Amino acid sequence: MYLKLIACNVLLREICREVATSPHTFDLHFTEKGDHEKSDRLRAIIEREIQKAEESGKPYDAILLGYGLCGNATIGLGSSKIPLVLPRAHDCCTLFLGSKGKFHELFASNPSRPFATPGYMERGTDTFQTTSTRQFLGLDKPYEEYVALYGEENAQYIMETLSPKTKGDNMIVYIAMPGTESLGWEAKCRQEAEREGKRFLRVEGDPRLIHKLIHGEWDSEEFLVVPKGKKIAPVYDWKEVVTVKAQL
Repeated sequence: MYLKLIACNVLLREICREVATSPHTFDLHFTEKGDHEKSDRLRAIIEREIQKAEESGKPYDAILLGYGLCGNATIGLGSSKIPLVLPRAHDCCTLFLGSKGKFHELFASNPSRPFATPGYMERGTDTFQTTSTRQFLGLDKPYEEYVALYGEENAQYIMETLSPKTKGDNMIVYIAMPGTESLGWEAKCRQEAEREGKRFLRVEGDPRLIHKLIHGEWDSEEFLVVPKGKKIAPVYDWKEVVTVKAQL
């Protein structure tokens, strides 16, 4: 297959490693880590790259997106000419961990828990990424909005359920990716966590989702294939995450 891939540069090492062994032919475009700061900005950048692929005249079989929902930045994306493929993931953390199950295990109790990876730390100046899954799941509303939606008693229960898990956590997760042991980022992350008075948890990363994306192994459990003329829509859960909806 001839594939266009658009991805965040925090995944550059892992993606390039997989591209080097893939049987498919690729054109690559990486966006900057800082483009995630505003979802509208990142969406516009990806849209421009999709449009360039459409207008290039190249016979792409698909456009691969190396993103998750990423603050809703991928919502509404589509192509009238080329299918899109993206992982069923809330953000890049799932891609580094290798599965939605592992992501749920580490972040369900605190969707705002910060994490770091070698690829994230070597780009820009900030050390940690705070997953915005809490926003995706609709858990970032103010108390007054919960009252309006569910009543005061239920609103109190929701806030009491969410708050202790977040405030008492004080943990930073470091995802150690294969082949990056010599880069020194783990030690720097541990030092930064200690400096901030946070607990440091090291977990092994797994590039299996990145491998499957690059090698064309797009099973419906872990990937969404968006047909031509359709667009990406959110599913605010831990399993499906994204779906296909409506015409462009």
